[in-house]
Amino acid sequence: MVLLDNDVFLTQLTIMFHDARNSGSVRMSMKRYDGRTKPHPKDKQKKIPEPTEYLCLLRATTNQKKISTVVHPKDVNKFQLAYCSLLRGNMDGLKKMKKAKAKPKATQ
Repeated sequence: MVLLDNDVFLTQLTIMFHDARNSGSVRMSMKRYDGRTKPHPKDKQKKIPEPTEYLCLLRATTNQKKISTVVHPKDVNKFQLAYCSLLRGNMDGLKKMKKAKAKPKATQ
């Protein structure tokens, strides 16, 4: 997994959407990230202090490529606007789901 800068992540995500347009898909995930790269210790006595600010970790994957970025709290508004406009521009090829018809219950 490649950790990228926010602007580079958005440009690579645009390329991933373009490549997956004809066949394939792009899977996205977003979660809270506290900056740790090592797991918690098992001893209850060794307390790790909680971070004052949490970061946001975004990941995008296709079959061939994985990218990720970390967004700091001060950059969230700017990144979110760019991210939303990117998603709106690339979600034009979605297929409409067919609704399953409800079967009438048999009366006795």
